[in-house]
Amino acid sequence: MPTLLYRVYEQRLARGLVGAETPHHVGVMLDGNRRWARKEGLTDPNDGHRVGAAHITELLTWCSDADISVVTLWLLSTDNLRRPDEELLPLLEIITDVVDELAAPGEPWKLRMVGALEKLPEGMRTRLAAAELRTADRSGIEVNIAVGYGGRQEIADAVRSWLRARADAGQPLEEVINDFDVESIDAHLYTSGQPDPDLVIRTSGEQRISGFLLWQSVHTEFWFCDAYWPDFRRVDFLRALRDYAARHRRFGN
Repeated sequence: MPTLLYRVYEQRLARGLVGAETPHHVGVMLDGNRRWARKEGLTDPNDGHRVGAAHITELLTWCSDADISVVTLWLLSTDNLRRPDEELLPLLEIITDVVDELAAPGEPWKLRMVGALEKLPEGMRTRLAAAELRTADRSGIEVNIAVGYGGRQEIADAVRSWLRARADAGQPLEEVINDFDVESIDAHLYTSGQPDPDLVIRTSGEQRISGFLLWQSVHTEFWFCDAYWPDFRRVDFLRALRDYAARHRRFGN
């Protein structure tokens, strides 16, 4: 009976979204894998990461069904890189494996790696770059894989990239200072050329952005869910879309 009621409710939510405003770009903070593992009585936190990784394709399918065109998945922060090797190294392998799976033949996703990739092990960087290259000609959802990502780091990298371009062009310092504006940073972000996120979803009950898409999220709507990421259901996703559609976005006006 609970399964039947769940399906009925899910179908009702889906029907209610017909004709509703849909976000173009959704960011998802896949949080709570380790806590989920503890809840399930698992002693290895990476078991939670493995289950969470296996759930990603399902999420992307929901996004495709909702006509969302860009999805940014935060899989690893710069802070996470400070974890002990016995936890970090298996996690890096899990992330690399799931990226390879998303890039496998027959999958529709167009991948883009976003983050301070130079902070990752060389072998991982090579595999991530190869996965991105294999999907470059795909026409499906653009999927940003945020790995080794930090919002402050992204802004610093964008400024550094813009300054380097001006220095390479031999532009005098005074002109560089006078030319610097908001668009200077926009053009050098990891997500340059993509729309800013309309909606960011964070699982696990935490209600903070932790620097995720810090520059891009100035007008973003946020939706926080108590479920740990491995327990996140399509019903939860549809509730997020329903809540987004009901909000009046004023963009500072």
